[in-house]
Amino acid sequence: MLAEHLPDYHLIAPDLAGHGFSGHRPLGTPYYVWDNVSDVLAMADHLELNQFHLVGHSMGAGIASLIAAVAPERVISVALLDGLVPVTTPEEYCPQQMVMALRQRQRIASRTGRVYASFGDAVAVRAKSQYPVAKKVAHALVKRSLTQAKDGWRWHTDPYLFAPSVLRLTEGQVAEFLKVIKSPVGLYLAEKGIATEQTHQLANCVTDLELTVFKGGHHFHLEEKPVMKLAKCLNIHLKRSSMIFGQ
Repeated sequence: MLAEHLPDYHLIAPDLAGHGFSGHRPLGTPYYVWDNVSDVLAMADHLELNQFHLVGHSMGAGIASLIAAVAPERVISVALLDGLVPVTTPEEYCPQQMVMALRQRQRIASRTGRVYASFGDAVAVRAKSQYPVAKKVAHALVKRSLTQAKDGWRWHTDPYLFAPSVLRLTEGQVAEFLKVIKSPVGLYLAEKGIATEQTHQLANCVTDLELTVFKGGHHFHLEEKPVMKLAKCLNIHLKRSSMIFGQ
């Protein structure tokens, strides 16, 4: 929905490893956020993209922030939709996090995936998930995540994606990444999104950041009312950043 309002740009929207039509990481391999950083940069190298804008939603926003920090010479601008940094864990909770994650991974290995009688059943479940969306939006999301099997429709998303990370960055560590971002950053949050007090505190670490809050939930960029306003802000942000980058 947002893409159609950005006609002046060539958009590349990859499925991250384990998502959509992309392959899974080797069986049992943890999905660390920093591996996505190297994957995106490898894709940019393959496509011979020396410079580019980054637009990321939720976890994608955290990935975009890390990329902007480690490859500042390549990132023209960063647009973050209802997200800023990867999920963090306080240092003192790291041992507990590892114990919990290892136990959860054992449970996932023994589970069988849920089967839906019809594609529509899966759409209905996705529409009423933790972050509800309209059925039209749910349909668009689900069609890249389901495979029809003999017994019904199954998710082909890697179940290990839903396992807690064995190791996470701390708040202090992600703050250091934010401090070295040189690109203009547009932070676009939803009124009923996932932003916390930590999000707003960490936003102060970014040198050039403009914050805008929109009505809607976590997937506000897929909602008809806020998407027009978001697109307008995003187009201004992209054009302004291109001018600054070209100086």
